Amino acid sequence: MENHVVIMAGGIGSRFWPMSTPEYPKQFVDVMGCGKTMIQMTVERFAPICPMKNFWIVTSASYVPIVRKQLPEIPVENILAEPCARNTAPCIAYACWKIKAKHPSANIVVTPSDALVIDADEFRRIIRGALDFTSKGKRIVTVGIKPTRPETGYGYIAAKEALPESEICEVESFREKPDLATAKKYLADGNYLWNAGIFVWNVETIVESLRSFTPGLADKMDRMSKAFYTRFESETVEDIFPTCEKISIDYAVMEKADYIYTWPGDFGWSDVGTWGSLWTLLAHDENGNAVVGENVHLYDCKGCIVHAPDAKSVVLEGIEDSIVVERDGRVLVCRLSEEQRIKDFIK
Repeated sequence: MENHVVIMAGGIGSRFWPMSTPEYPKQFVDVMGCGKTMIQMTVERFAPICPMKNFWIVTSASYVPIVRKQLPEIPVENILAEPCARNTAPCIAYACWKIKAKHPSANIVVTPSDALVIDADEFRRIIRGALDFTSKGKRIVTVGIKPTRPETGYGYIAAKEALPESEICEVESFREKPDLATAKKYLADGNYLWNAGIFVWNVETIVESLRSFTPGLADKMDRMSKAFYTRFESETVEDIFPTCEKISIDYAVMEKADYIYTWPGDFGWSDVGTWGSLWTLLAHDENGNAVVGENVHLYDCKGCIVHAPDAKSVVLEGIEDSIVVERDGRVLVCRLSEEQRIKDFIK
């Protein structure tokens, strides 16, 4: 099989301010304090799936220099610059039409750039199995995550029973982010999975699907593709891409097609979407504090997350259940219970 990996890296990560800013968002930051950025860890996780020449990064035009610096092993021509953000369907379509132009039988994984996976071996087992499954017919697999708590911050997948002698299930429906009561019901029902936003398909399947369900978008991709691999590509993309409808791949294809499957996974996944989710992933001291930074000193603090890897010195006393972040002279102090308001604060 000819496998390709498409990494979507255009988000601005507004819930992670000030660590993540529109100029330098979280996928390019060492969020975990481990010496690698989120996008570097994503590439490392997928590296055994295909050679680097088959990796594609779709990102904002303004982030291309950051991608080139952090991922020098990715061919420059495989870094696709979006002139503006148009949601996931145009992003994915751009990459898939580009791949199809030279690799008409490619099997493709599409993934966000900023998720965390603990058990990479189990993750790759599922990805390889999904690539094999989707290479054999008109099938799309979305990776589902077995929920460990009644999470209200994720969309859900309602799965049917597994196919005979398989772990793969047909998808019954997709559900929006629920309230707490609904999330508890999903957890109790046992057939609901978190939607990780990881998709697997053959390139012909996704192109045909977009032609069927979003013909306007497919038409724009056809027009763009005439310039692919020519000196006119950049100006053609800049001209046509901004006219694409803002639409997610979920609305464009996943909720309309009847050949959608899910593979339930249990490999320690998190989208690391909020300071609270990061707090759960980091090591804690005896008072439940999670710290990233060498020069952070806590006194009588409980249940806090402190992220200040570049600060000269941070001293906190008597702080509880709070977020404290310093980056490039920007400082955030916020109760963990109010972290959903961060996007409003920075406006």
